[in-house]
Amino acid sequence: MMFMHRGSLQYWQKRRAQKRLPRLRNKPRGMEAPGMGNLIAFKVATGRVAMIDDRVPNAKQLEVSRACTLLEAPSMFIYGIRLYSKDQLTGYRTASTEILDKASAQKLGIKKVKRDESKIPEMKQKLKDFSDVTALIAGSPRGLATGQHHFNKFESVVGGKTNEEKFDFIASRIGKEISFQDFFKPGEYIDVASITKGKGWRGVIKRFGVARVSHKATQKIRHVGTLGPFKPGKVLYSVPQAGQTGFNYRIEQNKRILKIGSKIDAGALTPASGFLNYGALKNSYIIVDGSVPGPSKRLVRIRKSITNINAKGGIKEPKINNVMF
Repeated sequence: MMFMHRGSLQYWQKRRAQKRLPRLRNKPRGMEAPGMGNLIAFKVATGRVAMIDDRVPNAKQLEVSRACTLLEAPSMFIYGIRLYSKDQLTGYRTASTEILDKASAQKLGIKKVKRDESKIPEMKQKLKDFSDVTALIAGSPRGLATGQHHFNKFESVVGGKTNEEKFDFIASRIGKEISFQDFFKPGEYIDVASITKGKGWRGVIKRFGVARVSHKATQKIRHVGTLGPFKPGKVLYSVPQAGQTGFNYRIEQNKRILKIGSKIDAGALTPASGFLNYGALKNSYIIVDGSVPGPSKRLVRIRKSITNINAKGGIKEPKINNVMF
């Protein structure tokens, strides 16, 4: 009996992503200290890294070669605070109030600002009426080799034990720039959210890996043998059919940060001819263990590990001997 590989039903439907910004629906666990839950970066290239193997306690400190991905971080700044209230009837939370920095809002093209930074002391007295506090962040890819010029606005959860602690943390940094070095460390495990490479409209063989029909078939060759039985008189959703392939939301968990470099070190890492399909590094960068979905110049969202794997074994900075791109 022949079994056909039809993909994972976990990712059904295989529809096209609606936005370039990857979505994050779950919060990281164990964020008791104040800090940002997720930031953005751009994929540059993939390569190899030679490092000392320290994945298990009884490792023999041998040098291993592993695949890695280079990401470049844009300049980011906090432009606002978002307050959530919980509906007593349905239990759902809704974004009810926003406090924006007037100078940052003008830079982003936001014309109407109902509450600016002068309302922060007033809204702090009303924190009991809200259930959660998040930060509004904007990333500027200008100056990078991505070819993009518009701001990427996104929302980030904030660590803290109480809403007052979260509110004070954001209020002290509103209108100011932030960086990866402030909230992430080398050796820390993270989750990476991105959009895969788009393949366009593809048939069932390319989309699901279905085997070609026998050469004795009287009609088509590159199609499924049957769409289903006579009864029930309908085609089930699990039957492989042609459609959109790629450009889907994907999240990969527990990726290890191997290195976080500054803007000064970017020139030494860049090849003489620049990175293929990208260009030269011009800002701070992050080297992540393994692969990251999507092609070069793809927007990537980096989140604290949702499984809180860093609390199990601690954060150990890896010993890197060489990096090759």
